[in-house]
Amino acid sequence: MKRLPIMNRIKKQMKKLLIYSSLAAVIPTLFSGCATRGRVITTGGNESIVSVDQVNIQDYMQAAETMINSLLESDALDRVPNPPALMAISRVENRTGVQVETDLLTKKIRIALNKSGKVITRMNFGVGADGKPLTEDPAGKVIDDLGQFGSDAKTTRLPDFTLSGKIIQTRARAGNTHQSTFSFQLSLARGNNAVWEDEKEITKQGSRSAVGF
Repeated sequence: MKRLPIMNRIKKQMKKLLIYSSLAAVIPTLFSGCATRGRVITTGGNESIVSVDQVNIQDYMQAAETMINSLLESDALDRVPNPPALMAISRVENRTGVQVETDLLTKKIRIALNKSGKVITRMNFGVGADGKPLTEDPAGKVIDDLGQFGSDAKTTRLPDFTLSGKIIQTRARAGNTHQSTFSFQLSLARGNNAVWEDEKEITKQGSRSAVGF
């Protein structure tokens, strides 16, 4: 009769050991399930991260696509005596409160326009040596000066157009909901005269960054 309590204690200890062993096996699995593993997604696709107060890669892509289609559908690039048109990239001002990589916008536009056969991009042209804008469109100002006073103007082909613009951010808030509108504005100018302009607005809303549109 005295053996029964001993056997009961042994059984209880065995049950505890089984429970601890099971937990030891399950806990690492639970934690590994919470971790996000790196994977490749489509750039600018539906799985891209959306940051309310930042310009994401999909924003640059949408803005560039809008500008490219608008430019190619207009006849502005065809108004040159010697096609293809020669274009210089002027300043794209950052009027937002965040860091903006304007090359992610202008480079996509340049590539598409060059591939279209309608445009040749003039490199390293029209920015002041001090890095400060001469006018809203520094390259356009330089072209005017060269055309009027430059001795090389008779032998050197000047750009037919300059591309300049701004990226502007407008913020709003209601409670814990934040909203940002990024306005991408571009102008194609001949000297100081705009021959084409367009704007793409992208508005994002939320309380924090999220995945997907």
